[in-house]
Amino acid sequence: MQQNSLIRSIRRVGLLSILLTALSVSLTSRVHAALTVGYSDWPGWVAWEVAIEKDWFTEAGIDVTFEWFDYVASMDAFAAGQLDGVLMTNGDTLVTGATGAIGKMIIIGDYSNGNDMLVGGPEVNSVADLKGKKVGVEVGFVGHLLLLNALEDAGLTEDDVELVNVPTNETPQVLASGDVAAIVAWQPNSGQALSLVAGSKPLYTSADKPGLIYDVLAVSPQSLAESREEWSTLIDVWYKVVDFINNEETRGEALSIMSARVGLSPEEYAPILEGTKLLTLDEAKGYFAKADGFDSLWGSSKISDDFNIKYQVYPDPQDLDSYIDASLTVEK
Repeated sequence: MQQNSLIRSIRRVGLLSILLTALSVSLTSRVHAALTVGYSDWPGWVAWEVAIEKDWFTEAGIDVTFEWFDYVASMDAFAAGQLDGVLMTNGDTLVTGATGAIGKMIIIGDYSNGNDMLVGGPEVNSVADLKGKKVGVEVGFVGHLLLLNALEDAGLTEDDVELVNVPTNETPQVLASGDVAAIVAWQPNSGQALSLVAGSKPLYTSADKPGLIYDVLAVSPQSLAESREEWSTLIDVWYKVVDFINNEETRGEALSIMSARVGLSPEEYAPILEGTKLLTLDEAKGYFAKADGFDSLWGSSKISDDFNIKYQVYPDPQDLDSYIDASLTVEK
């Protein structure tokens, strides 16, 4: 009798051990490969802070680390293989890829809708007034492309102005110095210029050319191939973030989270967020469709590629199809 009881106890312990082992294996199978993503100070990228603060990645069952950088440093880290993914503009994704570090654009998070600006000093009231004057811009970067479109829409060309090559983060001070009549910058630098220089004003913004600047998540082809399921889950989290920010009932909390990340108040951050058009899933699917012009990520990237060739940012046209992977978004 005691022997049978002992056997039953052993069997129960054995069964429990098997069940615990099975549970451990099951849980282990749900722990995905760790992903590392670089992000920086742009509203469409700071938006990820909502998911970070609310621990939505853990809730979704994926291990993701977001590392905060200055923008160019994040591109450099991705190019050096230190990141699995990085948040960039579509044009800068091509620049990074031309060095050999191709990033697959799997999320179109937003497009700039006013945050990128051509800011005129107090004596300048229109783009046409810039004829014969100096403009501070980081030559070869996306602000330069915005300037060219502004000049073209005003019936001018680049030959009608004198470009002064200025790092974007220095443009507010350069405009304040009076050395240039206008500068090109994006938030927060464009807003700083407007605050710093009395009488300054936006002459032209990305809202005048929607789709000129798309902001994307670009990931390494190797990471995408090895961790496709994890990236797909991360995309689900992203659209949870977009819904949270766009929902009037939770937008205030989102503003508090985002503004704290960059050292501003929610009230200060609200207009900056307004200058960024966060795309819903259905909207992003539409912009992934291959077409010419600014209403397509492919078309906008083609314009950026032509610009980069013209200004010798890199020597050879890029194979745009190798940079864009809509599959994970389209299957949602």
